[in-house]
Amino acid sequence: MITKKVTGVDAALEGVESGMTMMLGGFGLSGIPENSIAKLVALDVNNLTCISNNAGVDDFGLGLLLQKKQIKKMVSSYVGENAEFERQMLSGELDVELIPQGTLAERCRAAQAGFPAIYTPAGYGTEVAEGKETREFDGKMYVLEHAFKADFAFVKAWKGDAAGNLVFKGTARNFNPNMCGAATITVAEVEELVPVGTLDPNQIHIPGIFVQRIFQGETYEKRIEQRTVRTRD
Repeated sequence: MITKKVTGVDAALEGVESGMTMMLGGFGLSGIPENSIAKLVALDVNNLTCISNNAGVDDFGLGLLLQKKQIKKMVSSYVGENAEFERQMLSGELDVELIPQGTLAERCRAAQAGFPAIYTPAGYGTEVAEGKETREFDGKMYVLEHAFKADFAFVKAWKGDAAGNLVFKGTARNFNPNMCGAATITVAEVEELVPVGTLDPNQIHIPGIFVQRIFQGETYEKRIEQRTVRTRD
């Protein structure tokens, strides 16, 4: 049996170097690979290009890498919750590429499927399309967007097995599945690592063929980005 299981986060991030391009799953603070991010901080790698829907908050998620100025470029859709990100972007310390959310997801999925590029109507006629090839299909204009090229993809799943099969839960099933197999090496961290054969094949969201390394994470804070509650009567 082929096993993708590694002993822990240290082995999972073997080969990570400064200057690499990395995909990181999650939406806001939901479903982010917390253990992998913490290890990236500890490794002190720098000049990273990070592809992620958002940049975390000041003291959590990718915000931890931003605090130490380990990120050279952010490729994101939503960056409104991180003051340090804003400061670095406005000062010119951080290169930022803002991408429509659906386009970000599809550029990940194109890389996963082996497609070199996609055509999307999102961004046509705006700054997003400047310098890019455009083409008309059935009377509608589209922008050519290239698939991402990344060295590592770090994703978070609820359950997984030693073969790399993954099951996501709730909002973690957002950018995480699209990033699996979209990089040279996909590292999956899971809350629960079960024996092969335990997972119902009909409930598996990502098959192990898209995963190279899998490990069970030690701790998860699962923070809420913005807590909103109803005022009690």
